[in-house]
Amino acid sequence: MSVFTDETRERAREIIARYPADRSRSALLPLLHLVQAEEGYVSPAGVAFCAEVLGLNKAQVGAVATFYTMYKRRPTGDYLVSVCTNTMCNVLGGQEVYDTLAEHLGVGHDETTADGKITLEHAECLAACDYGPVMTVNYDFFDGVDPQSARGVVDELRAGGRPMPTRGARLCTLKEMAVQLAGFADEREGAVADGGPGEPTLRGLRLAQEHGISVPGFDPNTPIRSKAEADKAAAEAKARSEAAKPAPEPAKTVLGATGNAGAGEPATPAQAAGSTTRDVKAPDAKSPEVRTAETRQPDAATAVPDAPGTKVPVDGAPPAPRDAREAEAAGVAANAPAGDGKPAGDEAGAQERNLKEAEAGTSAGGAGSAVASETGVQK
Repeated sequence: MSVFTDETRERAREIIARYPADRSRSALLPLLHLVQAEEGYVSPAGVAFCAEVLGLNKAQVGAVATFYTMYKRRPTGDYLVSVCTNTMCNVLGGQEVYDTLAEHLGVGHDETTADGKITLEHAECLAACDYGPVMTVNYDFFDGVDPQSARGVVDELRAGGRPMPTRGARLCTLKEMAVQLAGFADEREGAVADGGPGEPTLRGLRLAQEHGISVPGFDPNTPIRSKAEADKAAAEAKARSEAAKPAPEPAKTVLGATGNAGAGEPATPAQAAGSTTRDVKAPDAKSPEVRTAETRQPDAATAVPDAPGTKVPVDGAPPAPRDAREAEAAGVAANAPAGDGKPAGDEAGAQERNLKEAEAGTSAGGAGSAVASETGVQK
């Protein structure tokens, strides 16, 4: 079982301290990156370590570690090469790039070269369709690759070089990237200053400048406010908005209205309408289907029948029991089964006799009804 270094344990405490005391389990994702930074993958020891420092069981940690593809469950090379083979990149040649690398490196999906340098994987989408076909090395982009340029990248990696990504900082190993994903800065000198934007990004910026497109009132020199400052500004804006609203008109007095309103006192809308129920917005603006559903299955928000302006949909008069039975019998008689083996009660004549006996007071569960039914079927 691997023993994690004191530095890793100190960083784990730092990660946990970022979260409220009763929300420490929220630190699980960066902690999994942290243990991957030390071992190159999330080992059983790493799962046990995360469970120990967070007070969880290993099953809870394992469930998270197996859900996200960025957490590797077996040793991974120094450089994770991911080739997009999804629709857009595939149309542009992504599958050909992947096949070329697989043959050149002698490995398949999620397999590592014998020297431990490169792990190859095909990715469903790398979210860079406008740069396709793309591949990433430890999540840094190489845009517009083809089989030859992709081979050149992996050959340089195996020779000990670190080719410059199309966008982003200079390449680092997977363990070094995992430290950054755990929330710690890249400490390599000049690493953050490397890289630059892609051409499609610059093209969009140029078009915006040519056509004068910008966010209204945007000032790039405006400092980013803290949450407390933003909340204070929002409260002040709300107060100004409330102060600018016109004063509400006084309610009109209704003479002779019932309730607590006396002479010279304004009556509430419910009192003015002569209703004893709470004032509810009339549902007439709703569709007939919604109004019908609310009437049949009311809840606390449904307007009561005598609320002002309420129109309660009324269904037609329910059919008489005899009419319903006659309709059912007629339907059965008109749709006889296709075969000779008719189930009991499927013959119209027997059903009519059973209904007559029921109307005459014969018990539905009595022997006479059962015998009559069987006799009718046999006839």
